[in-house]
Amino acid sequence: MSYQTIQMEYGTIGVISDTHGLMRPEALAALKGATWIIHAGDIGSPEVLRALQEIAPVIAVRGNNDKGEWADALPETTVVEVGVRSIYVLHDVKSLGRRPQLAGFRAVIAGHSHRPQLEERDGVLFLNPGSAGPRRFKLPVSVARMHIRPDAWHAELVTLTV
Repeated sequence: MSYQTIQMEYGTIGVISDTHGLMRPEALAALKGATWIIHAGDIGSPEVLRALQEIAPVIAVRGNNDKGEWADALPETTVVEVGVRSIYVLHDVKSLGRRPQLAGFRAVIAGHSHRPQLEERDGVLFLNPGSAGPRRFKLPVSVARMHIRPDAWHAELVTLTV
């Protein structure tokens, strides 16, 4: 399993997942102003990452549908450290395989299900931004934002009008 750790400063993290090669203008607009962007996999093409990089630096993990040389260069998981808080990023939360609070993670970001989720369990924030790519079933098209300050953090889901 490939893995990387990234240090990040306080600010706003835009969170996106499951674009499957479709970079919607509405998603780009919702992520504008982010200090960093995290893509939680199933990116679909390197063009998606290039479009996001025009807004802010991008941290991305490989999803189960990301194939090819460009995708092979992406890690399967990433740890983002912001001050004293650690965020674990992977594509499918079912492959977590550990209790995040025991590893010291304060948040877990994952995609895969296309279902937006924002929930705290055992002191750990679980965030799935949903899918910003092609609509699946009747699920909303969405992204998320995390606002991280030295003394607090707040996450929100953003449903896109498409």
